[in-house]
Amino acid sequence: MIEEQVEKTPGNTALIFNDKTMTYAELNEKSNRLAHTLREKGVGPDKIVGIMTYRSFEMIIGIMGILKEGGAYMPIDPEYPAERKVYMLENSCAQILLTQHNMLFPEFAGEVIDLEDDSNYTGDGLNLPASNSSGDLAYVIYTSGSTGNPKGVMIQHSGVVNSCCWGVKKFSLNKDSVILQKTAPTFDPSVWEIFWWLMLGGKVCLIESGDEKDPEAIISAIERNKVTVMHFVPSMMNIFLRYVEVTSSGKRLASLKQVLSCGEAISLSQVEEFNRVLYSTNGTLLYNMYGPTEATVEVACYDCSPVITLNSVPIGMRIDN
Repeated sequence: MIEEQVEKTPGNTALIFNDKTMTYAELNEKSNRLAHTLREKGVGPDKIVGIMTYRSFEMIIGIMGILKEGGAYMPIDPEYPAERKVYMLENSCAQILLTQHNMLFPEFAGEVIDLEDDSNYTGDGLNLPASNSSGDLAYVIYTSGSTGNPKGVMIQHSGVVNSCCWGVKKFSLNKDSVILQKTAPTFDPSVWEIFWWLMLGGKVCLIESGDEKDPEAIISAIERNKVTVMHFVPSMMNIFLRYVEVTSSGKRLASLKQVLSCGEAISLSQVEEFNRVLYSTNGTLLYNMYGPTEATVEVACYDCSPVITLNSVPIGMRIDN
């Protein structure tokens, strides 16, 4: 599906990071070259590959390269303690770890590939033959486990495709959509941030790791790049809305059409504040999303704008299928 979109919009901007951009064709070619490198190292269907990067072009290229060679990506937060990183890699039986040159991981017994090393992009830039079925793994995300150790949740391509197709339709996304990528890839809302835009010729704007906690950095990214869709957990949305109100920054967010909230229960007071600060100013819509990681990001969605007359905020109606 991604390669079909590349054929339709090869010259469209795909990635924005700081002052740099990358087109669909450039992203596709570089991901293909990485995929050929991974093929030589035995990656294929249901083979799990770790990826540990800060937010960057390399993060997207690495995920794309793993998927193009048929493997499943497993995100690892660079800030995790070494013991947790080792546990995840050993527990998943990952033999390869993609990372960046400033965070090589000597504790890992497998092979480490530096995504910033040009020698890993010397393979063919053409699309590889498709090697997956819909039942193969697309990614593995480790969540906190009830036994004390994190548990790896395995998600198939069919789940990702269903979630993405529903989201593109539900939110009327198109080639003019710009999605803000600020969620850590170890948290599953990142899945739609990473893939929605790729399915329709739109753009993704990545912000520096750490800036997801800085309201001014978020506002600047939205304003500069005309972001249309973004995600918040309710607790961070609280901080963001208060900053917007105190600094009278609402008009700077004129491009923002939809905000998706998940990860925590959202309160009526938070919804009312959002509608007062952003819906009344710009018509920005708020959606309450719910779903366990095991069910591929979300299973239900509720439109919180403009008025709720209930005693609590519902998780809403089920998504497609």
